[in-house]
Amino acid sequence: MLLPGAKSLRRIAVVGRGTAGSLAAASVANLLPGDDFELHHIYDSRIPVIGVGEGSWPSLVQELHKLTGLPHETVQQRLKGTRKYGVAFEGWGRRNRDFTHFFTPQQVSYAYHLSADLLAELLHESTRARHIDSEVLSIARVEGGAQVQFRDRAPERYDLVFDARGFPKELDPGQHIDISFIPTDTAVIRRCPAVVGEAAGEGGDGPVLQHTYTRAVARPHGWIFVIPLTVHTSYGYIFNRGMSDLADVEADFSAFLDADGVPEFEQRAVIPFPNFVHRRIFDGAVARVGNAAAFMEPLEATAIVSAQLQIGAVLHMRLNRPVESLERDAPTVNRFLVDTMLRYGLFVGWHYSCGSRYDSDFWRHARERVWPRHREVAAPGAVDCDALGRFDDMIELLNRPVIDEKDWNRMCAVPLTSYAQMSQGLGC
Repeated sequence: MLLPGAKSLRRIAVVGRGTAGSLAAASVANLLPGDDFELHHIYDSRIPVIGVGEGSWPSLVQELHKLTGLPHETVQQRLKGTRKYGVAFEGWGRRNRDFTHFFTPQQVSYAYHLSADLLAELLHESTRARHIDSEVLSIARVEGGAQVQFRDRAPERYDLVFDARGFPKELDPGQHIDISFIPTDTAVIRRCPAVVGEAAGEGGDGPVLQHTYTRAVARPHGWIFVIPLTVHTSYGYIFNRGMSDLADVEADFSAFLDADGVPEFEQRAVIPFPNFVHRRIFDGAVARVGNAAAFMEPLEATAIVSAQLQIGAVLHMRLNRPVESLERDAPTVNRFLVDTMLRYGLFVGWHYSCGSRYDSDFWRHARERVWPRHREVAAPGAVDCDALGRFDDMIELLNRPVIDEKDWNRMCAVPLTSYAQMSQGLGC
């Protein structure tokens, strides 16, 4: 297959070995031909991959099969994974009832619940790259490419660098869009015994076939996710550290586990996080991916699917367009990625617009003070894209008495079916 941009990609680097970095390295190795390029996978081995249980979207199932060359069943088993058919919401919205946001086709389309550290290991096995274990000090665009500056070795120049180093240390208004219409900023992670065992597979030695769902349980200080893997169950309490004291959150977390019949747990981490979108995800030579590009709380498992989109868009453009078009193409790709990340953020923030069964300080703050900020934060003049207009169009569509067939396939980061299910469940 003729790839007009391949000749301009002789040296590529991926910095970071978490989920996004591993996906980027595997994607480069899969798409670029033969020995005509050099791939460096750069990471600091002193920085561990946190083995948090993660959810995903159905697109990951096919992509992991393509990248590894392994059968779906083998991939699932290697990830200690289960088949996720959607998100089960408990206590959200004004209708005071539980509901499920299904992938569509309902009960057919599925994603994975997986262990992030095992995903990185699996992708490394199928990725042909030179591994460089070193601390990276900076990544900067230079004439004709990008330069990576190391602490303990000479700098290296590349034609393209994927920056997957994770969250920024602090948000800079000039570089980042602060998605302040999402009301949470901290996760307490606990690991608990498995509720779905490996023996649930076909004949006891196949993948687990039972339908599982990520639980998203509203609580007074925020909400709790429950992600079932075959070796353990990952629980996380998502809250706002400015609204709630950590000790109060921990106490409510323990009360929830007791009521859920969980006899013991391992405390894994307390992770603060920003909700943001980088204004320059891609500049033509440096592509920020994963948590370096954007992040929003894990309510709808947007992290991995966002990384897939970022990696795919950048590689598609660089490989299929001549390098002479780069200066014109890069801003277009960047605007598309920023726009899409903001649409994900608006979809997630909208979940809080109808409150929950708890009339607590957190939920009143989220519904009455935080979510209303979305119009100012995502205003086209402030973000240089029209994500808000597309979101408003989707909400207007939901409010019509009849939705025309021509609109059934409309998307605003996620499909109309997702908006419809959430609207019905939340009572919006």
